Amino acid sequence: MKRLEGEQTLMRVFIGENDRFQNLALYEALLELFRAEGLAGATVLRGVAGFGAGSVLHTDRLLRLSSDLPLVIEVVDTEDNIEAILPKIDGMFSGGLITLEKARVIQYRSGKC
Repeated sequence: MKRLEGEQTLMRVFIGENDRFQNLALYEALLELFRAEGLAGATVLRGVAGFGAGSVLHTDRLLRLSSDLPLVIEVVDTEDNIEAILPKIDGMFSGGLITLEKARVIQYRSGKC
């Protein structure tokens, strides 16, 4: 198992639910890339509402059900590993936002005993 503790890098990738890469949903393609590259882990979060650079509001309210809800993919790994994956991500989507920040890892271990 990969050892991860202390100061690391948190990458957040903000995309839409309908974003695609080749024949996959973009979030699925990104997860596969992160796993194949050996990153420590990734989580996809679905937002209930949001808007991006185009200022178009996407929401899950019943009266205006959106099929393109915002998604955030969070990845925590070493700065070197995150920096190495950025050029590969760049070619996968045309819109969205990627942020990086420092994160202090308190505990990282498998849930399997």
